Amino acid sequence: MRAYVGVGSNLGDRWANLALAARVLRASPGVAVLRASHVFDTPPMGPPQPRYLNAVLELEAGLTPEALHAVLASAERAAGRRRGLRWGPRTLDLDLLVHADRVVRTPALMVPHPGIAARRFVLEPLAELAPDLVVPGLGRTVAELLASAPGAPLVVAGLYPLP
Repeated sequence: MRAYVGVGSNLGDRWANLALAARVLRASPGVAVLRASHVFDTPPMGPPQPRYLNAVLELEAGLTPEALHAVLASAERAAGRRRGLRWGPRTLDLDLLVHADRVVRTPALMVPHPGIAARRFVLEPLAELAPDLVVPGLGRTVAELLASAPGAPLVVAGLYPLP
């Protein structure tokens, strides 16, 4: 099943953290990294903190959304992420944005990601990979969501560092 994962980092070696995410996902059984968007330099949400590097990875996942979410949490821990302040700085942030046509709403996981429609730092890289993807539960394409997203277009920082 096709899945899309948002990848972000604003602490430490941000580029190396993004590369680590791709390596951990590639090494995970049932997961294949197919493509990566460009990397965008983005302002943070929440409290004052360093700027982020953000991208989106397209995966082929033979895992349930819950199992893939566990893999993402494991990759975050491998990068030294410590949960604390909401929307606070992080070495690595991996969000399951879309998982096939699934809609999941549990206390532990919400797919599609609840902020997907309003976050330009998610929509721009996702639109590079899948502009015609209809986001489950929203009934709109990624391109349509991006056209109505707040804020100015993002600045491309470079190519995703796939090792």
